[in-house]
Amino acid sequence: MQLDHANIVVPDLEQTVGFFTEVLGLEKGHRPGFRLPGAWLYSQGRPLIHLSQGSGQSPAGTVSPRIDHIALRVADLDEWNALLDRLEAHGIHYRIHTPDDGSDYQLWVSPAAGITVEMIVTPL
Repeated sequence: MQLDHANIVVPDLEQTVGFFTEVLGLEKGHRPGFRLPGAWLYSQGRPLIHLSQGSGQSPAGTVSPRIDHIALRVADLDEWNALLDRLEAHGIHYRIHTPDDGSDYQLWVSPAAGITVEMIVTPL
């Protein structure tokens, strides 16, 4: 298993993209059509940082960016199916997103309050 990406919710998407691209040298790349605005920033051909435009106002105009979730990639469908079996055996609720375009399967699970983990596999 390996860390796939970090998703960061930000108050100013354009400014944050500028920092990651102009200062850190990441490249803006393909991002699926999600409902909320965002950007995927790539390093060595991999989407490493996902940015999501924050919604809502922070109290008293303060900025409250946060890391939304971590994503772990499993090696293959065998490992994916074993993970599903373990989640079922432990009675842990999860949800799966399987895009119609053949891209990665995503599984979302909340192992504790305020913690979200995404598991990803390429369906080959």
